[in-house]
Amino acid sequence: MDSLTDIPLIEEPAYPFQQLLGFGMTGWKENWARFELPLRETFNNRHGIPHGGIYAAMLDTVMGYAGCYTGDLEKRRTAITLSLTTNYLSRPKGSILIAEGWRTGGGNSTYFAEGRISDETGEILAQGNAVFRYRKGAATQG
Repeated sequence: MDSLTDIPLIEEPAYPFQQLLGFGMTGWKENWARFELPLRETFNNRHGIPHGGIYAAMLDTVMGYAGCYTGDLEKRRTAITLSLTTNYLSRPKGSILIAEGWRTGGGNSTYFAEGRISDETGEILAQGNAVFRYRKGAATQG
């Protein structure tokens, strides 16, 4: 895979829920996206580990973006999630969640994606698969 310095980052504005959680895009190109989130204690569940909803939200976002890259913010493509599966594998050893997503197939109206969340130590925390439908007539909506 390309190093992050080889990937031009298009500055996509954060949507409100993304702003609330505080995760940001750190890479985006055709069929691939990456987001990062510094962990905070307020994300923890009653067992003291990040709530599964954090992982699901990041996977949904990163896989959604992976299928919508156009290279031009004036010609944005958006999609809605039809199905999302999240598998929880481990707990973080580090302090940053790193989500990567890949478009794995599909056609003109739907696409398939897979994603993975790890931390900066390389620990794989969660993985997911999803199906998305491209939105028609939503070229400027997020």
